[in-house]
Amino acid sequence: MKEILLIILLQLIYVPVFTLRTLFLVKNRISIAAVLGFVESLVYVFGLALVFSGDQGALAMFVYAAGFGVGILIGGFIENKMAIGYNSFIVNLMNRDEKLIDTLRLEGFGVTVYQGEGRDSTRYRLEILTKRNREDELLGIVEKFEPGAFIISYEPRKFRGGFMVNSMKRRRASFLKSKEKKDKLQSEDCNYEMRDKSCNKEE
Repeated sequence: MKEILLIILLQLIYVPVFTLRTLFLVKNRISIAAVLGFVESLVYVFGLALVFSGDQGALAMFVYAAGFGVGILIGGFIENKMAIGYNSFIVNLMNRDEKLIDTLRLEGFGVTVYQGEGRDSTRYRLEILTKRNREDELLGIVEKFEPGAFIISYEPRKFRGGFMVNSMKRRRASFLKSKEKKDKLQSEDCNYEMRDKSCNKEE
């Protein structure tokens, strides 16, 4: 019975490590994948030795397979919680929604706006790069302002230059500053216009 429990435990360690190792390898994080591969091979050999050396036979094999399936679920759950990497979103809009664009930039997302010709009218496309752990936040903002938007997402393997997600806080601060400056200039322009009108009336 101890061997059976040990097999289950080893599988619950082995399969999540195997899942994470594959994901890190796909995301080009070779050094982390190598370390996980070392741990994976140790657990695998030890677990396999337990299965084929004992009197339990078929029961041990069944437990080994069941542990593998449960381990995949655990590995997938861990990966989703870690949310490693970045995703790029393309949001297609019927109209240029300045409130949506300003809100996304205010929250620190890098937004590039494109204008194109659709079948019936002009279309607008927002290209947004975000960390995977902020996907739900991004989609929530888009859903709030443009529930009918057509959204495509893909995972970029490599990128270089441009707006990096690590600088989101600085981007948000600079955006707030530029917006305050813009609002201040607009209010000053309005004051000048009001003064000019009042001067014209007095004349």
